[in-house]
Amino acid sequence: MSGAALAVVVVVVFFLALYLLQRYGDLWKQQRLVLFGTLLSWYLCFLIVFILPLDVSMAVYNQCNSNIANTTTATPTNPSSRSEANLSPFPSMSPPGKCEEPWTYIPNDTLEVFWRVVYWTSQFLTWLLLPFMQSYARSGAFSVVGKIKTALIENALYYGSYLLIFIALLIYVAVQLKWKLTLADLQTIGITAANTWGLFLLVLLLGYGLVEIPRSYWLSSSHNYVLSKSYFKVAKMATEKAEADEKLADVMEEVAGIHASVRQNHFLRKYVDIILTKCPTKYQEEMGINVEISRVDQNAAPTKRVLVKLHEKVVSAVQRHNQTQVQWSILLEQAFHLEDVAKSRNSSLRHFTHSFPLAHRGWIRRFIYTPTVEWFWECVLRQGLCRLLAVLLCLLSAAVIWSECTFFSTHPVLSLFAVFIQLAEKWYNYHCIEMVCFVGILFMCVCVYSTVFRIRFFNYYYLVPHHQTDAYSLLFSGMLFCRLTPPLCLNFLGMIHMDSAISHKNRVQTSYTSIMGSMQLLSFISDGFYIYYPMLVLLLCFATYYNLGSRCLNRLGFHQYITDDDLISDLVDEGRELIKRERRKRQRAEDGENRRWAWRERYGVDGATGRNRAGYTELKDNQKEPVTKIKKSVVTFTRRNEKADEQQTGLLQEDSSDDESPNRRSTAGSYLTLSPPVKGVFDDV
Repeated sequence: MSGAALAVVVVVVFFLALYLLQRYGDLWKQQRLVLFGTLLSWYLCFLIVFILPLDVSMAVYNQCNSNIANTTTATPTNPSSRSEANLSPFPSMSPPGKCEEPWTYIPNDTLEVFWRVVYWTSQFLTWLLLPFMQSYARSGAFSVVGKIKTALIENALYYGSYLLIFIALLIYVAVQLKWKLTLADLQTIGITAANTWGLFLLVLLLGYGLVEIPRSYWLSSSHNYVLSKSYFKVAKMATEKAEADEKLADVMEEVAGIHASVRQNHFLRKYVDIILTKCPTKYQEEMGINVEISRVDQNAAPTKRVLVKLHEKVVSAVQRHNQTQVQWSILLEQAFHLEDVAKSRNSSLRHFTHSFPLAHRGWIRRFIYTPTVEWFWECVLRQGLCRLLAVLLCLLSAAVIWSECTFFSTHPVLSLFAVFIQLAEKWYNYHCIEMVCFVGILFMCVCVYSTVFRIRFFNYYYLVPHHQTDAYSLLFSGMLFCRLTPPLCLNFLGMIHMDSAISHKNRVQTSYTSIMGSMQLLSFISDGFYIYYPMLVLLLCFATYYNLGSRCLNRLGFHQYITDDDLISDLVDEGRELIKRERRKRQRAEDGENRRWAWRERYGVDGATGRNRAGYTELKDNQKEPVTKIKKSVVTFTRRNEKADEQQTGLLQEDSSDDESPNRRSTAGSYLTLSPPVKGVFDDV
């Protein structure tokens, strides 16, 4: 079995990281270097999490061999060795004649080489390569050299700040050791600095996840709560969608002006053409029509720096526009489904009915997940299972919080995870040791990683599923994972009393701890910060439980869903009205499709097809003709300048056909009214 468990874990973790990357990133459109860097960083971090339980079982096995060696070498004339054995902090049964190898046995040399490669590769990624790739991917330069130059300039301050911190720690240690520093000491200082920074952020994210994850599952069992929150998300997303459309229209206005001012024989024309390729197709067509109409700034040609900034703005605006469109569609489907669940729960028939039947029903829905099975799952079983899972997660959270606040106590042992590990070690039960370690560290990682996937720093960092995450956010998540995983693993080893730098126990260390070096080199960190700072997780859990962070964000204008807030209630009502409107629109579209299908069934496919095609062709021609005339005679892009009193001729028209998001500017140059539409006589027909 030697090495087989390690090989299986390596393969499984790779496919797990690849699945997450495929869910959040776009494997076919994004840059290969961005995908490779993100995949490698996620993969290495997940490897640390899954291999660490095997390392703990190997440490227990090595401790067993050490106990046998001490027993055979101890003699009655050596009372000091006998007393040390009696005072061992890990009480165990008398060691057997030969220790049984764990079923996941991995040679110590293999583990040490593995940890060194994984750890130092992840640190190289998070501190050097990924920040550089972030700036490179976000740069608007048109050449590789230009992107590299921009990335170096942006990261100069970043690298300089960390270099100053490292120099300060180096001077402190040099003074403490009277300037006797070795290469191993420098390595330990670097590792300690990185772990300290990661532990500072780890406790913040962990305190949020330990409360929010069990609570989210408990609240998801309440259908009314989930439906109200869905309405809130719809209202909030409608505003974001309107802002994204407005931002895209403004950027396209700038592109149209530069496109009209730069002639074909200009030396900057090739850069303008590159920018045009990043614009949506409909805007490219508009610019092609309007290019011969207006030459507003032809005498003031833009500089290359202006084009670089515009290129960056175009990529960002288009990406944000696509994200909001996809999220809007997903939220609509979720809201429709939740409303269907509410109707099915109140129905006497044990049959789940969809308002809009699925267009493509696979064999699973036809034969296994039938409407009856779906009704039992959505209306009966799901609520109970969510509450049961919430209770189990709540118990795990309580165990982690208690262990974080008491793991420094070795006599008596108060940490629950340390108690479980010591009981399993007493009987040399490697299966139990690995299971306790795997469940504990996996739950902590889920709490931290899920928070990383949920948090949002304005529009700079935001992980969006369904292949909509940009390159900057993917690389930033990889940086966070690489910085959070090593201190998380060290914190867990301290909770189970297998880190001698914290527990001060004389025992065989894990291979993972051995590559970290002696943390006693910085005693104020190992004896102070590493022990007492994790206790702060208790205060953060209380703050999360009472939604203090969400309330502060609401005060600052960043709306978060809180049930006892009047403004949130207004947003819920607004979302409900938006869903009603979208439902009516989709229902009208389906009714029209059903009437056309009935027409074809009644009068034949060929005749109806020809008749319909002729009708549609005539309608399209009638609609496009006046629009074309307007586009050829009027400039559709307006200039807004606070210092200027004049404004170019523009077209402001009411577009009543597009009511997806209120109070937003149309992408074709028209503006929607800011006031609600007047109810017509035939609106109910």
